Amino acid sequence: MTVATRTVTQALRRLGFAFAADGSHAACLASSADSGWYVEGWRLPPDGTPAAPLALPLPGNRSESPRSQLVALPDGSVLVGRHDGERHDLVRLHHGGTAAVEQPLASLRMAGLRLLPLPVPDGAGPWAPVAVALGTDTRPATTAWLVRTDGTAPEPVAEIPGLHGGGAWLDHTGALLALDRVDAGLVRSVVLDLRSGTTTPLLEIGEHSNDRLVLFDPDSRFAMVRSDAPGTDRLGWGVLGGGEPLRFPECLHIGGVFLRPVALRQGADGPRVVLQIDHGAGSALALWRPSTGRLDPLPVPPGRLGAVGHWDAAGLRLPYSSPDHPAALATLDVDALLAHGPVPTGTGPMPLPLQLAPLRLAPSAPGSPGPWRDTVLPWQPGEVRPARTPPPGWRLDGSTPPGEGGRWHPAQSLELAGPTSPLEAVVYGGDAWLSSPHLVLALHGGPADAWRLEFDPALQRMAAEGLAVVAPNQRGSTGYGVAHALAIRGAWGGPDLDDVLYLLDGIAGQRAALGLEPPALFGVSYGAFLALLAAAHAPAEQVARCAVVAPFLSGARLLAEAAPPVAALTARLGGGEPIADARGPRDVLQLAHRLSAPLLVVHGDRDQVVPVSQSRSLRHELLRIGRIEGADFRYVEAAGSGHEVLAEEGAAVLHELLAAFLRTGRPG
Repeated sequence: MTVATRTVTQALRRLGFAFAADGSHAACLASSADSGWYVEGWRLPPDGTPAAPLALPLPGNRSESPRSQLVALPDGSVLVGRHDGERHDLVRLHHGGTAAVEQPLASLRMAGLRLLPLPVPDGAGPWAPVAVALGTDTRPATTAWLVRTDGTAPEPVAEIPGLHGGGAWLDHTGALLALDRVDAGLVRSVVLDLRSGTTTPLLEIGEHSNDRLVLFDPDSRFAMVRSDAPGTDRLGWGVLGGGEPLRFPECLHIGGVFLRPVALRQGADGPRVVLQIDHGAGSALALWRPSTGRLDPLPVPPGRLGAVGHWDAAGLRLPYSSPDHPAALATLDVDALLAHGPVPTGTGPMPLPLQLAPLRLAPSAPGSPGPWRDTVLPWQPGEVRPARTPPPGWRLDGSTPPGEGGRWHPAQSLELAGPTSPLEAVVYGGDAWLSSPHLVLALHGGPADAWRLEFDPALQRMAAEGLAVVAPNQRGSTGYGVAHALAIRGAWGGPDLDDVLYLLDGIAGQRAALGLEPPALFGVSYGAFLALLAAAHAPAEQVARCAVVAPFLSGARLLAEAAPPVAALTARLGGGEPIADARGPRDVLQLAHRLSAPLLVVHGDRDQVVPVSQSRSLRHELLRIGRIEGADFRYVEAAGSGHEVLAEEGAAVLHELLAAFLRTGRPG
């Protein structure tokens, strides 16, 4: 019998990167232009030569879930944890010609389960455990199992009180594991001894401090910690068992910026740690050495880094993506990058009459990292950057090129004036974005999310259609500090709607002065809800058309219909709390009569996050008030698709549909 296997083309999305404990292999989830998700394995040559992905598509024309967990194994196979409610299936995938060979290992039933790779000693046989599974149920307790690939059932080795996150190995044999225990409102690292199943305290810096181990070298016992014992959450370091107190250097404490250690390697001058610096839409890298007491910037191209890496003699490998480079694995020669020095930046002004309306390039926000941005981030918002030539010591492996005769469209990071503070936006369309014949204001989902300087197939398709795209990170977005992220807690459609309407007014006003049509609106999930609110509240002359994907109608309506996990999250974020102001209820159904711009609604009929009933109710209301389907609005229900309808099988057709509608008001 012949079993169909999904045809896999080159990947446009990759996520969930994981490295084998010995650095010989990596794995990730990938999807191409018009396929579902599948596992990719990567062999990482020890001589530093380019790595290449190997697709592991499932037989039977099946797809992986983007929520699957991966553990890359030293033999090139991949341990996959698939989650369906409280059922967690563990399987091993390895290459078998045209499709992956699946080896079912076990099924565990727990409320939550996560996998951590075990360091596999040299010479270990096939019976050696390859991972630890940590499960939680309705009790405040964690169960640990050793997972093997020899066909035996997972071996329970510990049941410990409390919920536990994190995970850092304290030895090379996989016996001692540092975990972050949540207890009585505090997070503190403990050591789990997998031989005895017992735990002992590891970090208790202050009486009421949160103390976590984030990086550890078993050979030197060098440790990096994150603690709020100094008064604010910051990074520190020390040597476990060395008798010296932990140190919290000032160079590792930068306001408004999140520093994340991603890899450590011992050098002639002692430990060398590469840190990822996340602020706003972009990422940067820096090398920190206790021996020098400073952060040295590494001149990597603008984009978004993957927050996980492996550093050995072949180089530092970590995931990377930018708007015109689909996600792949970068290999860095850290010493060559240090010798190259910082990337130069341009200082030319924007060649557009931005003074025509309130929208303008804004100065750095109060509390921004100031001089740090000049020395580490390889670009400045608002600057015209020079052509990007990768510096010596940087190589990107496996990034999918555009089709023959095509190109990937770049984007830039700009700070635009908002009603209360500057707003960063990812902007496609080059320096002349404002004068593009067609422009889209794109709103991200979440709401606890943000647009990043990374590859996005839907925005790429819009850019290829000739659309300029402005993707702002309005209040409520992550990556700009606690105040910015929590501005909409209990106020969905409040400060964020103010920001969107302010941008709409500014952009539409300037485009009107140039004789151009107003912007179109596009949003996904929470961004779709926000786009519909904006289309209802903005003057009709400020919105050309509106396309939304998987919208909900109000926080209260989502609470009433969503599955328990989504309802719990909505309640925790205050999504159901009403806003008392002149705009009235933030309920799209009550505002449907004010949606006058041409409208496209897309929703997957198996959406388990935002039920499709939300969009169906909007369609019924539009018909009830006399709107004509096919003329005033179009409704598309994607059969078999879930909440990530723009990243599932058939997504390319929807990208085409959306881009055509946003350009013309017609579906194609």
